[in-house]
Amino acid sequence: MSNADQRPIILTGDRPTGQLHLGHFVGSLRSRVGLQDSHHQHLLLADAQALTDNADNPDKVRNNILQVALDYLAVGIDPTKTTICVQSCLPALNELTMLYLNFVTVARLERNPTIKSEIQMRGFERDIPAGFLCYPVAQAADITAFKATVVPVGEDQIPMIEQTNEVVRRVNRQIGHDLLPECKALLSNMGRLPGFDGKAKMSKSLGNTIVLNASDKDIKKAVNAMYTDPNHLRIEDPGQVEGNIVFTYLDAFDPNKEEVEELKAHYRRGGLGDGTVKKRLEGVLKELITPIRERRAELEKDPDYIMDVLKQGTEKCRNITQQTLDRKSTRLNSSHLVISYAVFCLKKK
Repeated sequence: MSNADQRPIILTGDRPTGQLHLGHFVGSLRSRVGLQDSHHQHLLLADAQALTDNADNPDKVRNNILQVALDYLAVGIDPTKTTICVQSCLPALNELTMLYLNFVTVARLERNPTIKSEIQMRGFERDIPAGFLCYPVAQAADITAFKATVVPVGEDQIPMIEQTNEVVRRVNRQIGHDLLPECKALLSNMGRLPGFDGKAKMSKSLGNTIVLNASDKDIKKAVNAMYTDPNHLRIEDPGQVEGNIVFTYLDAFDPNKEEVEELKAHYRRGGLGDGTVKKRLEGVLKELITPIRERRAELEKDPDYIMDVLKQGTEKCRNITQQTLDRKSTRLNSSHLVISYAVFCLKKK
């Protein structure tokens, strides 16, 4: 990166525990494609983080690294503009995580709303893997290692960004100058996308997803299973749009917003059947997913290309993250972060 290039740095990524789905698409994938021309963007395949609650099934994580990379490329991520890397191959992240753990208490981690929600969803109760409880700290290491100032996230991830900035402030205060930049959350225009069952967010672990290479048959099945308005028993009955999953998805994916608003008005006054609305959504989703599915099928024929993308991206990111740890980049003139911290502690004595 040249000194003249002042584009903001983005870090984002996904846990490779399954193929990506429409929730990922509206949550950040769509914006990532648009941001790669205006930002320095790094995509992290967070395999180490995925092991925090999949340690008993490492093959699940290992096998999905290529699957998620395929999804990235299929939706339009360009590896010449966006660097894709594998988390476990960046040793500087582990060192930074160990350092940052000294700046965070267990009580603070347990108060993190995102962690509390995830623990409840997984039914851990008090049997929480330590790595899972501490993954906000590892996420802080990821973000700061790249000196990222922008992190595209869903609204439910804002507490993670807040905790990252707490770590940044505490480290900077201990060192005595602003070594690490704070970051800000970049929220999607679309809120959390519910699963097609309408009961929770779209989640791989809940089995209520529509993956990005879903077949036409799978799309049709998912749309037909969607809840509408339980009181809309006859076509001529007025229907409720709010809380109606079909209209939630039309708001998220239908490019013709004016026609969607007309459909809502028609549905509210009566005379519009659920089947008609679902048929429109089915067509919208097929139009969105078909080119992604076809592009993915072509990429899948050349696994060596995918591996080369990951190798080159990971090597580049290994250098970036190590420079942060060593503090040898051209914009910094201090010594190694850990050494600086150790010297600071010695001076305090």
